[in-house]
Order: sequence, then C-alpha cells, then structure tokens
Amino acid sequence: MNEKVTTRYDERGVATVTLANPDKHNAFDDTVVRQLTGAFDKVGASDARIMVLASEGKSFSSGADLDWMKRMAGYCFEDNCRDARALAEMLSTLNALPMPTIARVQGAAFGGAVGLACCCDMVVASDTASFCLSEVKIGLIPATISPYVIEAIGARAARRYFTTAERFSAETAQKLGLVSELCQAEQLDKTLQSLITTLLGNGPQATREAKRLVLDYANRAVDAELIADSSIRIARLRMSPEGQEGLGAFLEKRKPSWT
Repeated sequence: MNEKVTTRYDERGVATVTLANPDKHNAFDDTVVRQLTGAFDKVGASDARIMVLASEGKSFSSGADLDWMKRMAGYCFEDNCRDARALAEMLSTLNALPMPTIARVQGAAFGGAVGLACCCDMVVASDTASFCLSEVKIGLIPATISPYVIEAIGARAARRYFTTAERFSAETAQKLGLVSELCQAEQLDKTLQSLITTLLGNGPQATREAKRLVLDYANRAVDAELIADSSIRIARLRMSPEGQEGLGAFLEKRKPSWT
C-alpha cells in the first residue's frame, strides 16, 4: 500500500504524524483519511507526550483530492454518508487525543486541512501560510470540520469565512485565534521546537489531565457536580507520584525528574 501518512517517534516522546504526498500538495482522500485515523489511534494509545501534525512539501494540505471528489459525485446518499462519517470520525479522533497536539503549517491549508489544524491544540504557522474554507465555491459546505473551526475562530468569523470562501493570511488566522505562533518560514521548525521544549518541561500526567479539563469542562455550567469533580481531580493528582515529585521539586528548589 502507498503510505501517504507516516509516523515517527523520537527519544523525547514526541510523535510526528506527517502527510507525505507532496506531489499532490497533500490533498486527502478516503485512503488518507483511513491512514490518518489509524495513525491517530496508535499515537493516542502510546506513551507519546506530544504529537505534531506536519506535512511534506510546499503545502500543508490543499484539502480534498480532485479524483476523490469525482468519485464522490457518483456516490449514492448512503455512500456519501458513510464517506463523510469516516472523515468526521478521523477529526474527532484527532481532537480527542490525550496529549497536546501541534499542527505545523506551511503554504496552503484549504478546506478540510483547516479542520485538521483546528482539531490540534496549537498551530505553528509560517507567515507565508494561507487558509481557505473553500467548500461553497463548489456548492458544498464545511460540515464535518465546522464544530472545530467554529470553536477555534468563533461563530462570527465562521459566518464570514464559511460563506465567502475568502483566502486569508496566517496573520489574519492568528488574530482569529486559529494560529498560536506565527513566524518567518525559515524559523518554522525553530519555533515549533521551542513550543515542544516548553511542553516537555511540564508533568506528563498533569499535561494530559490539563487538556482533559478543557475537553470536559468547556461550555459546562459551574454547578455542584462540576465543583465536586474538579476537587476530586486535583486531589488525585496531589497524591499521585508525579504530583508528589512536582511539589517536592518545587519546595526543594530543584528540577523535577521528568525534565
């Protein structure tokens, strides 16, 4: 099988999932969706501390592959639903990964590629990157990616860019909240590594639990149930080996073991 997605782990516990089809600007089809889902599942079940989503070549991803779109045009309703569900489940898997995730974006990020970026916790982008939610140009809508894009850029901006299909710059994407770190193209990897180093300085279990807080508590009312749950979570971490090590290191003015 032609592997259009690769996964690499380094000695620090950083997993890098890479879109590896640069000749087609990393456009994705049902095969890529399936390979990405498999890669995210494996990373999620691993001990990796961070996952980076990257791509080869000039473009992060140009969105849906042309041949895939041609095939979809001939699908029946049930086949279309099945195809869309696979994409939706891949995005959900990425969004729910337990470790921090970072998208490394260069060049074009169009259509579903914007969804991939929005499913990651952080986005490091070069100043030459550009984004476009282009679906309406061909009579479609960004349905499966919409929950993640709306959460990333807000409903007001989504109402504009979903309907205009305008191409917008990395600088605009940063102002909207989609891009976390913006840098010159030649500084992209340096900026990425700086963010990775910052994350690796924190407790591995605490980092995962901190991300889980956001996923579990976002848009929830602060009621008695949430208050009780939050109290239990911090109590458990205080008593955990990692929590004891972290508190001990702080009080003894030394670096914790995970650094």
